[in-house]
Amino acid sequence: MPFSLDEDQLDCLQELINVAMGQASDQLARYLDTFVFLKVPNIELVKAEEFSKSLTGDNQSTAVVSQGFFGYEGIRGEALLVYQHKDSDHIADLLGYDPDELSDEEQLIDISSILTTTFLNVFARQIDNQLSYNAPKLLTSEQDSMSEYLDHLSFSWDIALKVNITYQVTDYSFNCDMILLIPESAIIDIKTVINRILEAL
Repeated sequence: MPFSLDEDQLDCLQELINVAMGQASDQLARYLDTFVFLKVPNIELVKAEEFSKSLTGDNQSTAVVSQGFFGYEGIRGEALLVYQHKDSDHIADLLGYDPDELSDEEQLIDISSILTTTFLNVFARQIDNQLSYNAPKLLTSEQDSMSEYLDHLSFSWDIALKVNITYQVTDYSFNCDMILLIPESAIIDIKTVINRILEAL
């Protein structure tokens, strides 16, 4: 299958992700002055139909901040920060905002920007790339638009490489998932970059 990664390619991608998520976690921990715990990221191929159902099916209290990214050599994708509403209620406390200082939407976008841009900028530097970003957009599972939006991201896809990273802020009993979706058209480009890194080792 042209979109799959062999063991060496997967290990290389895993290491790139580990470095990027470590720095994103450190940035968040410094910003919040607390400890951020990371789980081992999960990397898999996912079908668009299955992924849409996983976000909109069982859980009726989800908030998602979505932001497209694109760079050189065909590198592109979508970063989704997924929150449970019981956790998103802690955002104001996490960021030290006064009541009514910012809307819930602005708070979610604020903390999402810290994680998304830090992670992706570090990832891009490791592969000698530079990324640009679309404006972030907040969706909730109560909105009929979530499923529709996921079917019309910044790229058209049937299969994508999905990277799932969980951040846990222990002092606040708060966690969120960062999901990266890299469409099939960009997976081949990712493999080309990874092969170049492996050949240089």
